[in-house]
Amino acid sequence: MLTQLSTQPKVVGAKQVKRALEAGKAVKVFLCDDADPRIIQELAAQCEAKGVEQVRGVSMKALGKACGISVGAAVAAIITG
Repeated sequence: MLTQLSTQPKVVGAKQVKRALEAGKAVKVFLCDDADPRIIQELAAQCEAKGVEQVRGVSMKALGKACGISVGAAVAAIITG
């Protein structure tokens, strides 16, 4: 599931994912269970409204590693083009 993040175009972080959702570019959003609930709830609501697939059940550390960064990431999204 997380291997997609290493092979497809992506954005990492709450601000970038929010922009991708607003622009209609997000295809799949990964939301970490151990991230700040306020951030996750807001982005989850946007995903619901836009009909974007959500993936949960990952840790910030694992998501950061899958995205190729040396720190944890709360959210990431696979984007179009």
